[in-house]
Amino acid sequence: MGKPIASTAPRSTLAGAARLFDYWAIAYKRTWKGSAISSFVTPLLYVLAMGVLLGGFIDGDPDQLEGATSYLAFVAPGMVAAQAMTTVFGEVTYPVMGMIKWHKSYFGMTASPLGVPEVILSHLGFVLFRVALTCAVFLAVMAPFGVFESVPGVLAAFVVQLLIGAAFATPIYAFSAGLKDESAFSIVFRLGMIPLFLFSGAFFPIANLDGWMEALARLTPLWHGVDLTRMLVLDTVDWSMVAIHVAYLVALTALGWWWAVRRLTRRMVS
Repeated sequence: MGKPIASTAPRSTLAGAARLFDYWAIAYKRTWKGSAISSFVTPLLYVLAMGVLLGGFIDGDPDQLEGATSYLAFVAPGMVAAQAMTTVFGEVTYPVMGMIKWHKSYFGMTASPLGVPEVILSHLGFVLFRVALTCAVFLAVMAPFGVFESVPGVLAAFVVQLLIGAAFATPIYAFSAGLKDESAFSIVFRLGMIPLFLFSGAFFPIANLDGWMEALARLTPLWHGVDLTRMLVLDTVDWSMVAIHVAYLVALTALGWWWAVRRLTRRMVS
């Protein structure tokens, strides 16, 4: 009797996703120049424009700026978290639509022993790589301006950006995976990303909002990410709030993952 043929199916979702590493590495190698401005130049411009120039006109009252001694120290952590969010929006809207509808790469991937969870995990892994790269640059740009209170806090804040990215990536990915066309993306950006960017505590304390708007802001994932990042960078950690923020972001990531697998599976077989 001959030897049985070894199965080429991956033994785990993570192992299957790792098989697509070459695909995403080659894709980024060929396209990285298109994101160079947003990844490497935009962080510096944000810090200079919002933190240094605008911040020069705002009094640095710690009682009014959630413990920050300057507007730059207040706004910089918020901009990092907002950058993580905007990076995700760009990576899991039109690109996901393209993988399904236009160049149909997902169909080729799932024609192999890989399944939908492996395909999703590999794509989200690439998204988190993009978040890590842009936020690392942002934190490096902030370093010379003296807004960091502790190195461990900054390192923890960097890890938090990955959690923020995951919390946004999975539900938005799920939403994109089930769409028949791209027309809904304009609504997602105008009524989703932009209001979150402006009203989740990144640029001013949400206590300045009306009561109902403040309560609404506290329900958003970006506010949880901004507040957590700011606490870590400014070394004003409230561990009970840290637990709440982390639990919220983890729960949103898990729920989004379940929805993403369900939506893409149904879309691939429809």
